[in-house]
Amino acid sequence: MPYWAIFSIIFKMDEITKAGRPKCIRKVEKPPDFNYFKPRGIPLTDLESVKLTVEEVEAIRLRHYDKLKRIEAANNMGISRRTMERELSSGLEKIIDALLNGKAIEIRGGYYVSNGETMFRCLNDKYEWKVDKSLSKPKKCPECGSKKIKRKKR
Repeated sequence: MPYWAIFSIIFKMDEITKAGRPKCIRKVEKPPDFNYFKPRGIPLTDLESVKLTVEEVEAIRLRHYDKLKRIEAANNMGISRRTMERELSSGLEKIIDALLNGKAIEIRGGYYVSNGETMFRCLNDKYEWKVDKSLSKPKKCPECGSKKIKRKKR
């Protein structure tokens, strides 16, 4: 058996438990106040839409609107340069698709925290949720009720 086959068997991600390297939380200065753009004159119900995540919008804002260098933008979001490139490429591809093909752009979702938030994780069922920093630490997991919770590092 070739070495690469053994490697893929040993390090194969478990589909059921979603084991593997955890995704880094992206830092977003301020999520957008709006969540849709669409071509004028066409009802939203008649349009296909493209979904941009909040962190893709943040990557584009930092790099192209604020004109930061890639490494500075990546540091602001708390991610690697390579991850920043993936977020930028993905976001720009979606925007170009929407502009050229007359699709709506929906901005929502993602794996991020804004400046006023912190993230917690349940150690029992791995459920993660955001909490406003001004509030006290939650006493239990909102999903399973376990008291084994931990603040997730950025």
